Amino acid sequence: MVSSSHITTYKTTAINNRRYLGNKYKLLPFITKVIAENCADIKVFADIFSGTGAVTSAFLDRRVITNDILYSNYICNLAWFSSERFSKQKIIDYVTRYNSLYINEDNYMTENFADTYFSEEDCSRIGYIRQNIEDEYCAGVLNERERAILLTSLLYAMDKIANTCGHYDAYRKGVEFDKHLELSVPAPKHNRKKNLCFNEDANELVRHIKADLVYIDPPYNSRQYCDAYHLIENVARWEKPAVSGVARKPDRTALKSDYCTQKAEAAFEDLISHITARYILLSYNNMADKGNERSNAKISDDVIMSVLSEKGKVEVFSESYKAFTTGKSNIDDNEERLFLCKCD
Repeated sequence: MVSSSHITTYKTTAINNRRYLGNKYKLLPFITKVIAENCADIKVFADIFSGTGAVTSAFLDRRVITNDILYSNYICNLAWFSSERFSKQKIIDYVTRYNSLYINEDNYMTENFADTYFSEEDCSRIGYIRQNIEDEYCAGVLNERERAILLTSLLYAMDKIANTCGHYDAYRKGVEFDKHLELSVPAPKHNRKKNLCFNEDANELVRHIKADLVYIDPPYNSRQYCDAYHLIENVARWEKPAVSGVARKPDRTALKSDYCTQKAEAAFEDLISHITARYILLSYNNMADKGNERSNAKISDDVIMSVLSEKGKVEVFSESYKAFTTGKSNIDDNEERLFLCKCD
């Protein structure tokens, strides 16, 4: 059953209002300072492991290229950075309508996730809203960016109430679901920069793009992002796969990253060798021997310096910060490093 009340108020949301491992939003002053003081005439900025797009958001006065292997992140990047025009009023109308709906129906979400990460009631709403966005897009009522903005609104709303500590490797059992789904209106800006957003393997992407600066923020350790965010990815893709295990995960084989495995150093060398840019800026923290085995960095500093030095002169900048973790780490002297390569 679907019914609605007459709710017309709405909230807005910003790009940083999502929990995400490795999010660099708090490090933006550090990153932008290094670029401003050491990199000249940056017209095209490429972020090839863009995640939620936090770093890219600081460079919207330039043309930007984003990429992430997770479709859920690609959708968010498309919402925030695409150059396609969209109707803000249309987004507001959909969000207020979705928030006013009372939904009590069985769907893919209730059948697979009721009373796990979300209550059965919220699963019913999530499933209905997700399907409605797809139906409206297929009917031509929503353009590609409007679809992406509404999906971003849904994904951010899910993240805000999820019964987790910020990722989906597990949920807390026996809790009261005291928060309920409420969508907000993302507030991207119109632009005419001809930005590009990709959903590809970064090592393949760099073979056919060019930029003045390529920013690289790959996974550091064995924790696969497709494992941590499988439910967000599942809803974004909406292919309705079978799920299994206590965490209710689908098959994620195609999304596994070499940067989380013993192949990381070889993958990094291949990546750097195929980049076409005047500057390469790599974020890589100093977790090589400070965390548990899963937290240890997969690429050594010696390899980083050796590979980047093949492309040009390398400088290293560092800043201490408190990282967002899964709640199991207690490392006080975490240090983010920026390896800046001025390519020959």
